[in-house]
Order: sequence, then C-alpha cells, then structure tokens
Amino acid sequence: MPDSVRRVDYYYTTVSDKPGEAQRVLSALYQAGVNLIGFTGFPHGARRSQLDFIPEDAAAFVKAAKTAGIQLSKKKTGFWIQGDDRPGTMAELAGKLSGAGINITAVDAVCAGNGRYGALLWVKAPDVRKAAKALGAA
Repeated sequence: MPDSVRRVDYYYTTVSDKPGEAQRVLSALYQAGVNLIGFTGFPHGARRSQLDFIPEDAAAFVKAAKTAGIQLSKKKTGFWIQGDDRPGTMAELAGKLSGAGINITAVDAVCAGNGRYGALLWVKAPDVRKAAKALGAA
C-alpha cells in the first residue's frame, strides 16, 4: 500500500508537569466522545508540559475542550502519514521536504505493527502549502 499523507488540524495545551494532568485532560475528552488520531506530550519549560492533540473531528474536539475548561492554542496544521513499514521511509520524507527547502519542526513516527507505520509531522505555518505539495498530501 502506498503512503497516505493527509493534512490535519492540531491543537495544544500546556499543563502542570505533575502526575495525573494528562489523564485528567484525556479523560475529559474521552467522556465527551472525542476520538484522537494522534496525541503527544513533552516537557515545556519549568514544571510545565505541552500536550498536542490531533482530533478526528476538530469541531467536536474544540467544543469538548471548551466545556472541560481546557485552554487550547489556535488551530495549527500538521501532516498525518501512514503506510507500509520499510527501511528509509522517514529519510525519504525528510528528503522531499529538504529538497523543497522546508525544515521539519517536529516529527513522531512509530511502527504500528503488521508491517505498517504512522507518523505525525509538523512544519512552520508559512511552509504548510509547500510541504503539502512536496509530500503529495491530500
């Protein structure tokens, strides 16, 4: 199966870097029926963490977050990439972007099992359209 590259909306919030914060936020979204196609969290300054969300339905996600009192960033754009797992896949994607003069801001890629992989990739906002073209995004 060829790679699938799709533009996606994502949002982030920052929380205290302490046990239970991610669980609190994720549980509120779950209780509201929100499905996430991607989630990542990492340290963000002194005693803070950033949680990034890639929702399946952005409107439902934003509504649920507002109801739960979760303060979100403005909508941002990233790429959701899936395909058959093979050596060099991420190097190939990075090469397409590099060849177009685009720097990768961040990427999370994992083997999904059964010979498949998935990746979430971010570039700076001014580079989104150019990156979509270079990656062949839908």
